[in-house]
Amino acid sequence: MALRPSALMRSLAPALLAWAALAHAAGDAPPPSVVHEVRDPHYGDTLFLYFQGRDFTALTNLMVSQHFNRVSHHEEDAEVLRAGLLLSYGLHREAAEIFERLASQGTAPAVRDRAWFYLAKIRYQRGLADGAQQALDRIQGRLEPDLQEERVLLAAQLQMGRGDYAGAAATLQDSGTAEGKGARRLYARFNLGVALLRSGDDKRGTALLDEIGRMSAPDEETRSLRDRANLALGFSALQQEQQSEAAGMYLQRVRLNGLQASKALLGFGWSYAARQDYRHALVPWGELASRDAGDTAAQEARIAVGYAYAELGAFGQALERYEAAVADFDQEGRAIDESIASVRSGALVSALVERNPENEEMGWLWSLRSLPELPHAAQLAPLLAGHEFQEAFKNYRDLRFLSRNLDGWNANVVIYQDMIANRRLAFEQRLPRVREAAREHNAATVQQHVDTLSRDLAKAQEDSDGRAFATTRERELMERLDHVRQTLDRLGAADPEIAAEVEHARERHRLAAGALAWDVARAYPDRAWQAQKSLNRIQSDMVRASRADAALTQAQKDEPVRIAAFEKRLRELEGRIKALAPRVAALTREQQQAVQDIAVASLQQRKERLAIYATQARFAVAQIYDRATMTRKGDDAPAR
Repeated sequence: MALRPSALMRSLAPALLAWAALAHAAGDAPPPSVVHEVRDPHYGDTLFLYFQGRDFTALTNLMVSQHFNRVSHHEEDAEVLRAGLLLSYGLHREAAEIFERLASQGTAPAVRDRAWFYLAKIRYQRGLADGAQQALDRIQGRLEPDLQEERVLLAAQLQMGRGDYAGAAATLQDSGTAEGKGARRLYARFNLGVALLRSGDDKRGTALLDEIGRMSAPDEETRSLRDRANLALGFSALQQEQQSEAAGMYLQRVRLNGLQASKALLGFGWSYAARQDYRHALVPWGELASRDAGDTAAQEARIAVGYAYAELGAFGQALERYEAAVADFDQEGRAIDESIASVRSGALVSALVERNPENEEMGWLWSLRSLPELPHAAQLAPLLAGHEFQEAFKNYRDLRFLSRNLDGWNANVVIYQDMIANRRLAFEQRLPRVREAAREHNAATVQQHVDTLSRDLAKAQEDSDGRAFATTRERELMERLDHVRQTLDRLGAADPEIAAEVEHARERHRLAAGALAWDVARAYPDRAWQAQKSLNRIQSDMVRASRADAALTQAQKDEPVRIAAFEKRLRELEGRIKALAPRVAALTREQQQAVQDIAVASLQQRKERLAIYATQARFAVAQIYDRATMTRKGDDAPAR
């Protein structure tokens, strides 16, 4: 029994972000509500991409941010997240190196143990049993309840894979994982029952599997597990003497439309055959023989039907069945040859890619979902469901993604080169204008004017001179009043006869001058404050202008260097892309060939099995002819 599939990275997400992981993506429980403060925007950007399912972009963005030290407030979190993203692509060695480093740096034990558990789970799914066991051995404490149950199941799986069924049974019993209810514990009970049977404890193993085989099943997953338990009980009983009737009882529980139906029908027939009841054995075998000709159990049933007729003495029907089986095997063999030719031509891989569109991102949790539209595609269903083929095709798909990614970067490099060229051209075109403007607006001259204004303002404020802040209109009036006063002085001295009129004019002049002086004096405080405020603003602007001028001067030196550095980086990147692209293309072709070789090997095994079945059927036909010949000779003997 394999561990139930779950989105490992989505299960790991709370652990990565808040050190409080639960495998919520497996559907067992919702994730806890955890508030996680993001202090670095670039880390938040990575999390945004990650939770959108864009793992590849999240990983590359995170690595760039780490390179430029943009996630300093989340160093440990970022490393754990990076390791988890690497795990999602099956890069367990790279992830293990990160976990080792974090462990040596004193990472929290709970986080470290979760990391080793997920590493073990990925390694197990990739078929690396030894590496999975090494990762499990690194776990020092007890995990959260859900993860602890998965850990025990995984440990038992590894023990059963090594043939240590007694050890697996002890692991499941000592942990208590197989007790209680729940989907995961139900799987644990099934594994415990199998381990007990394999270790020789038939009584306890049978009792446990029998309990699962008779339980009510509310969903397809539980019904499938129930069928598997009954199938295991049935074939275990068939291997024991005097247990054929019990085997039939167990196998009769298996659903006729379930995944285990073919094997159950085959075993059910053999349970009757073991009691020499071939007439009843024909019922399940006949049903199975009418099913898909590509099914292994159905192929065996075609021979078994002929065998049953022969044992019943119906040699004509037996001969007919055997010959039909041979014809079916030959036809199926030709269909396999066509499938092999199709696979070798690349049609299988092309059809799989077409029928299973690739997402924008890579991901180790992606799986095939649709059969290709090829002749005899049903023959490929067991192959496509196989772990070896799935892993090989994932590698091929990821290489295609990398190839497209490199193509995209190759196009982007050209765009960036154009951008740099345009930037250099714009810099060269604008530089003369900038220098001319700098000469026209000499900062030193402007600063002299500002210093003069500052001194004048200080003197006016010191003398409380309101006239210094008079408006243009007021200054014009002051000049006119001064001119009038000078005119009156000349008139009064030149002609005594008009002295009275001049004196009257002087009085009016005095009143006008006083009114104007009053207005200027009253406006002085506000105008002085506004003048000081404007001067302060001018001085601030001068500081900024001085800084801008210094920056501009520095930019005239730095910009050509920066442009040259960008050009150098682009040339290096272009060289790396040109070096990587053929390597990825070659690996893609090699991986496609590997995928096709796996498919061809599987189909050839099916063909070899068909050849064995055909040979058995032909041998049985020969036996029937020999028996008929011997019978005929026996009948003719008295006549001679």
